[in-house]
Amino acid sequence: MSAPADEEINPLTRERDHLAASRSALRAMREDVEALDIRDVTANWVNAEVLVRQIDERIKSLADLSHTPLFFGRLDYLHAPGADRAEGAEGERFYIGRRHVHDADGDPMVIDWRAPVSQPFYRASKKDPMDVGLRRRFGYTGGDLTAYEDEHLSDPAEAATTSKLLQQEIERPRVGPMRDIVATIQPEQDEIVRSDLSGSLCVQGGPGTGKTAVGLHRVAYLLYAHRERLSRTGTLVIGPNRSFLHYIEQVLPALGELEVKQATVDDLVAHVEVRGTDEAAAAVVKGDARMAEVLRRAVRSHVTLPTEPVMVVRGSRRWRVPAYELEDIVKELLDRDIRYGAARDALPQRIAHAVLVQMERSGEAPDDRVQDAVARNTAVKAAVKAIWPPVDPAKLVLRLLADADFLAEHAQGVLTDDEQKTILWAKPARSVRTAKWSAADAVLIDEATDLVQRTHSLGHVVLDEAQDLSPMQYRAVGRRCSTGSATVLGDLAQGTTPWATRSWQEALAHLGKAEAHIEELTAGFRVPTDVITYASRLLPHIAPGLTPVASVRENPGFFDVRPAEDDTRVIAACEELLRHEGSVGLIAADARVPALAEALTAAGIGYLAPGEETTYETRLTLVPASLAKGLEYDYVVLDEPRAVVDGEPDERTGLRRLYVALTRAVSGLIVTHAAPLPPQLA
Repeated sequence: MSAPADEEINPLTRERDHLAASRSALRAMREDVEALDIRDVTANWVNAEVLVRQIDERIKSLADLSHTPLFFGRLDYLHAPGADRAEGAEGERFYIGRRHVHDADGDPMVIDWRAPVSQPFYRASKKDPMDVGLRRRFGYTGGDLTAYEDEHLSDPAEAATTSKLLQQEIERPRVGPMRDIVATIQPEQDEIVRSDLSGSLCVQGGPGTGKTAVGLHRVAYLLYAHRERLSRTGTLVIGPNRSFLHYIEQVLPALGELEVKQATVDDLVAHVEVRGTDEAAAAVVKGDARMAEVLRRAVRSHVTLPTEPVMVVRGSRRWRVPAYELEDIVKELLDRDIRYGAARDALPQRIAHAVLVQMERSGEAPDDRVQDAVARNTAVKAAVKAIWPPVDPAKLVLRLLADADFLAEHAQGVLTDDEQKTILWAKPARSVRTAKWSAADAVLIDEATDLVQRTHSLGHVVLDEAQDLSPMQYRAVGRRCSTGSATVLGDLAQGTTPWATRSWQEALAHLGKAEAHIEELTAGFRVPTDVITYASRLLPHIAPGLTPVASVRENPGFFDVRPAEDDTRVIAACEELLRHEGSVGLIAADARVPALAEALTAAGIGYLAPGEETTYETRLTLVPASLAKGLEYDYVVLDEPRAVVDGEPDERTGLRRLYVALTRAVSGLIVTHAAPLPPQLA
């Protein structure tokens, strides 16, 4: 796009005209796809079905979302790409948006934010303008372009200033699910987003640093840069719970990406129905990486070294494989340490090969068909069943947790006697179906399943809120990207499980990505200055050594701590904040939620549960503290901090839960309390 020599008299009108023309071009692109006739271009009905699905996905990706700006920025380059700058070649102008849009001649009207030419929109500065003369940001009200703001990066006389539109976009009230941050990505975030697919990455980021958004935008970027590879190998976003996944589910579709799957760790390991819970001590042991060795021993214990020969009858001939030769075959397979199921599949072929060697020595010339026939021989199949019987992973874990002797045999030297007693069931279940499996048990079954048969690996996995995973859960996730890469997102200070991550190096080793690069985001864009400063008082007690988040918000936000003798003061705080524009979250200890729900109903205030989408009519969400992680609201009322701390098994976990609850607000926070505040907040 060549830039005219002079700007129009009314730049805003010109930009609005370009927006209207771009929307018209996008509509034409969609209509072109809708008009495609594929009746005579496919070889069979299978190809036709695949092509129809691809066309449907393309049509969806070209949807024009009326309240989502088609472009949010503009770059005016000083020179044409590849031009000799000494010749004064005319520069080009590019509009930066969520997706590519071209006109009827194929000329670009909007450039995808992920394209290389768009990178200076996020990276260019006065110190390094990257050949950009002007960077323009656009402001919108709804879907209407209402303002713009210019930075003349190549003008040394113009002082660098903080973008007002950027601040307004960050602070814009939010109703509904999480939205993308494509218009506000900062340079340090952009470096993470555009990191190469081949390497794994761990992002440590405090509240409000945008780590979740960065991870999602990284997925969108990788799909843009490596679409063919990832469409073949697959991508997956893993979140802590269903409420969280529902909250983030619209980010990628808004960027035109519809194929990314989302799941929780529990979804990944859903081999059995989870109906039970563990005491914290039992969950810690079951989640310990040492359980992998216990399971490995238990699986391999099913192999029995042969003591009898195998006699294979073919026609009038008999072929005998002696016990010592069978033993050598079995030991060789065990020494290779391949998966149990793969070794079991290989065993009949190895026995058949031994028979074929004897046949060849006697002058016969058997081929592969003969070997396959011998491998299916009744005597060979019986020997394999006796030597290397099939293993049901769920039944194996059931026996470990129900049979003290079996557990002791395979946990010797790995788990202490007390640890073994901790994980043994008090009332052993009779069968896999009747067992009241816990979430930790399901992870053990997943580990055993992988020991038997290899887990399918994806091209890239994003793991959010990773600090809450146990070592065994990390292993479960790592199996899903053993041949691919991972983006790990989390905050050590927000670890609220008894088995929470102690260090990223340790976690990455369990994930199988010890070589991953660790980045730390410390600039806070979401949480107001006064709020994050107050919450950071807890850091020395919950994560000593972590760098506190430094808010870059010019607006300090609204913050108040209020005594509340009863629930009426809490309800009054909610009513006060609902008079502002935007969403409101009432966060409380889980045990306090029923009483507060009754109080809200009595006051005639409608409310939602976490994961339910807020509307302009119902903007209040009642949030149990255990589900607050990863969510954000314009305004938050935090009820009874002491009760939040006391609701956890130990004080450190409780203080971490409180840290999470304190940092969910984007514009304002009111803390109400009848009981004394935790002394760590003093």
